[in-house]
Amino acid sequence: MIVTVSGPHGSGKSTYAAKLAGSLGLRHVSAGLMFRRLAEERQVLLEKFQELAATDPSIDRLVDERTMAEAERGDVVVDGQLAGWVLKEISDLRVLLTAPLVVRLERIAARDQVSLEEARRQTLHREGVQAERYRKHYGFSVDDWSIYHLILDTSFGSIEDTAKILLAAALTAKNAKMGKSSEKNPGPQPIPAGTNPS
Repeated sequence: MIVTVSGPHGSGKSTYAAKLAGSLGLRHVSAGLMFRRLAEERQVLLEKFQELAATDPSIDRLVDERTMAEAERGDVVVDGQLAGWVLKEISDLRVLLTAPLVVRLERIAARDQVSLEEARRQTLHREGVQAERYRKHYGFSVDDWSIYHLILDTSFGSIEDTAKILLAAALTAKNAKMGKSSEKNPGPQPIPAGTNPS
């Protein structure tokens, strides 16, 4: 089974992907961590490396190749902004996590131990560079949510409640993959003539 978890910075991608992988007994792979490791290997600061990636498509392609190789091994939850797009043809469930900007910035500030203003500066810069990079190198907008099976605001409920929703969606996808969904869900039934549907 292959699950992708995408979303903007601070939406909870890595946190929820790790929880989901643990609940399902799958591996967890982070495309963002791969990108950071590449920056470290080349001894370039992350912000600078993102700007380099905007002009050098080979950096994203390398991350994509590593992501695809991990996915092709199967039984994995992959988190990353592009994970849903990169693995669109082979994934069983594509999730997009989101949250209001102020919530995301508060999470990032706490995680990175920076001020809220610094979190805002870094995040808006990073997301602006990335949006342009994806549009130029891939030809799509990160605002296109049409490929996702589930879109979930992680500020809506507790971490536990959100994790339960994601697990339920993953189990539904797993059952569908195994061909069990047609038995349990016969689909929409026609309303007999002359009845009031309300």
